[in-house]
Amino acid sequence: MSQLDFNCDLGEGCGNDAAIVPLVSSASIACGGHAGDAKSMAETVALCQRHGVAVGAHPSYEDRTDFGRRELDVGLHEIHASVTRQLVALQSVCLALGARMQHVKPHGALYNVAARDESVANAIAAAVHAFDPSLILFGLSGSALTKAGTTFGLRVAHEVFAERAYDGNGRLAPRGTPGAVLEGLGDSLAQVRMLLRDGVVIARDGSRLSLRADTLCLHGDRPDAVAFACALRDTLQEEGVQVRAPGATA
Repeated sequence: MSQLDFNCDLGEGCGNDAAIVPLVSSASIACGGHAGDAKSMAETVALCQRHGVAVGAHPSYEDRTDFGRRELDVGLHEIHASVTRQLVALQSVCLALGARMQHVKPHGALYNVAARDESVANAIAAAVHAFDPSLILFGLSGSALTKAGTTFGLRVAHEVFAERAYDGNGRLAPRGTPGAVLEGLGDSLAQVRMLLRDGVVIARDGSRLSLRADTLCLHGDRPDAVAFACALRDTLQEEGVQVRAPGATA
């Protein structure tokens, strides 16, 4: 692998954004669903502009209490409408600052549901396409969401994770289950190196999963997010991978 996007979820109030942004190539910015408001969005967009980092929206179930990590029983029409509202919120900030929104990546429970549920995935992809068909849709590698994006004619970026374990079906192991998060930095870096060299990860059941990797995720709400970002960036450099946003040109 010669090129890979390195993305981080930002604007979530974790206090690490200024240190993380110089290390990544694209940022998914909380836009009011699980976190974020006009002030935080403006600050994060401006930070991305200073460092040449691509700006994206990070829409979620509208659930600040549980940080968007709880599945909500809402209809497809409301998912479409909610995603649209959050895109409008970030777009208004981008227009005011002269920035361009490049991509959309759902957050938390909405991301995980869209990875397996075709109807939810289609609702999100339809909302993104209706809002701006030039936007790139980020989704779990090989999931229903990337499939929906392709069906709706969007560019898609297949996302992989350094510190999350995979189940044999290719989905992320649910948070709270044994081994769902790779706690050791060494284990996470080993998983990234295997992805870069062989295009595979080892699932919790021991099977080898082949994954397309267009973008690598860093969770900005980790307590050690800055150190973890530095280690990942160093690993990409050691492996000879150029870090570049999906929409960037050479």
